[in-house]
Amino acid sequence: MNTMKRRTFLKTAGMAATASTLPGWFAEELLAQPQVARPKMANDRLGIALVGCGGRGTGDARNAAYYGDMVAVCDVDEAQIAKAKEIWPCAKGLKDFRKVMEMDEVDVVICGTVDHWHTLVSLAAMRAGKDVYCEKPLTLAIDEGKQLVAEEKKSGRILQTGTQQRSDPNFRLACELVRNKRIGELKEIDVYLPAGQRKGPFAPTPVPNGFDWDMWQGQTKAVDYVRERTHLYFRYWWEYSGGTMTDWGAHHNDIALWATGFERSGPVSATGRTLVDMIPGGFTAASEYELAYTYPNGVVHRCRSTTANAWNGRVVKPFGQKHGIRFQGTSGWIWVTRGHIESSIPEILTTPLPSNAERLYASNDHMENFIDCVRSRKKAICDAEIGHRSATMCHLGVTAVRLGRKLKWDPVREKYIGDAEAAATASRKMRKPWDYDMV
Repeated sequence: MNTMKRRTFLKTAGMAATASTLPGWFAEELLAQPQVARPKMANDRLGIALVGCGGRGTGDARNAAYYGDMVAVCDVDEAQIAKAKEIWPCAKGLKDFRKVMEMDEVDVVICGTVDHWHTLVSLAAMRAGKDVYCEKPLTLAIDEGKQLVAEEKKSGRILQTGTQQRSDPNFRLACELVRNKRIGELKEIDVYLPAGQRKGPFAPTPVPNGFDWDMWQGQTKAVDYVRERTHLYFRYWWEYSGGTMTDWGAHHNDIALWATGFERSGPVSATGRTLVDMIPGGFTAASEYELAYTYPNGVVHRCRSTTANAWNGRVVKPFGQKHGIRFQGTSGWIWVTRGHIESSIPEILTTPLPSNAERLYASNDHMENFIDCVRSRKKAICDAEIGHRSATMCHLGVTAVRLGRKLKWDPVREKYIGDAEAAATASRKMRKPWDYDMV
């Protein structure tokens, strides 16, 4: 079975497997939706570049390569470049992402870097006339999202944020049922996230051969090399990420926003606190925490790491799942996580929505939706503003947890209200020579 046939088979089989877990009426709709056809001619194939050759980036690039040719792979770690070139031997290997943007043959950039590089790589790509698939969270600070939203609008480029649960039928079904009040008026949302790691202290070690530690740090404060700051572990440091709040929270809080209808605005307050002190000299991002958001309509959205035993008497691991989302309405609840959806009112899952029901943007394959939008020039399901608002939700939570108090937020003006310390976190100082203008 050649690569293209195998990919088609796997996509079809995967779609059928997904459909088998859904209500019959929704599965029929899913299977009836057309898929994006692969290019029939060589000159129809996209030139694709991967910036950030770790596990997530490589996985995204594999999906994109079905629709085009990998022409460049870029990473500050030569070992990562070597691994990528084992998969795509014809791709050009580069260590500076700016060289990728100079390549005329690149149409699409996959940004799979560590979180603190997402904004500048995505900005550079759009300014160079490339469309971008950027891993989540889209940004490391709220004001960075404003930059990306403005650039997407100015340049006319396509940006897809890698919050792929928007292209998962279970989550779309849950949001459509909530929006159409199948559980009555929405009152509460409970989001359960995996806890982070609490380890340390860590000692500096020599920088590995072929690893550009200064470039990896980029705009962040220069520190001694510590192995546990890089690769998989970067997400447990405030300097580079937001812990599991921006890792898994970027997925589940995004779905909560989608269900409420505030996906292009957001909550009006966030109250948070840490549940355990971090180890001095070790990971800095809170490993266990709890917070609560309030929306303009009064809906309360709680979010908590899952290692603690309860949230106000509620079981933290409902239905045997480690993480997911529970929507509580005046008539019942819906629980959804990857591969599973259930409700206290079983008939709402088996009864089709009426013809006049509110239906949401339908995407059943996140990369396929991106490629379709690259070709059609319509907005992707997780465009820059969606990615920015979802990331903002997480950044509000991170700030509330770090400060340990209630923060008031104006989602229209995108400003903290009456809190200068919180307001200072909306942007971050970049280490020279890096800034928005140099890319």
